Amino acid sequence: MPKYSTGSGGGGGDGDSCELCGRSTGNLRRANVAGAELLVCADCAPHDDTRKTTSASSGSPDDGSSGTSRRKRAAQQQARMYDQASGDASHWEQEGTDYEGDQLPYLVSGYGDRVEAARQEAGLTIEELAAELDAEESDIDAVEQGRATRAGVGGSLVRALEDRLDVDLIDE
Repeated sequence: MPKYSTGSGGGGGDGDSCELCGRSTGNLRRANVAGAELLVCADCAPHDDTRKTTSASSGSPDDGSSGTSRRKRAAQQQARMYDQASGDASHWEQEGTDYEGDQLPYLVSGYGDRVEAARQEAGLTIEELAAELDAEESDIDAVEQGRATRAGVGGSLVRALEDRLDVDLIDE
C-alpha cells in the first residue's frame, strides 16, 4: 500500500502499511493526525493529536510540536488580534509610541469614557456636539464607545473634541 493511502485494512491484518510513514506492519492503530483519521504504526503513534492533549495535561513538557502547543499559539495569536481590535492604548502609554507609522494619533486608555463624561458635564447631547463641531453623530458615538479607530474617525475630530471639551485624548 502506498504512503498516505486511505487503506482498506482495519489495522490488524498482515501486510498493512502505516498511512503516515508507509512502513509495513501488522500492528496499526487509529490516530488523528492534523485532523485526519489515519492508521499508523507504533513509531508514528506519538503524532496522534488526541493522545497529546492527555499527555500534555498530565505534566509532560511542551516541546513545541504537540497539539497543545499549536492551540496555545493559536490562542496567543487570537489574543493579539483581540488586543488590536479592542482599541486599548495602555501598552502604548507604558512602552512609548511611534507616530511615524500611524495614520491616526494614539488615544489614551479610556478615551471614550472621558469624552462622554466631559460632554455630559458640558450639558451637551451627542446631536448638539456633532452640530457644533460639524461632525457626524455616529463618529462622536464611536469615540464615546471607544471604537474610534475601528470606525475610522479622523484625528481632526479627536483634536476638535479635545479642544471643545477640554480633555486629553491623544497620547503625546
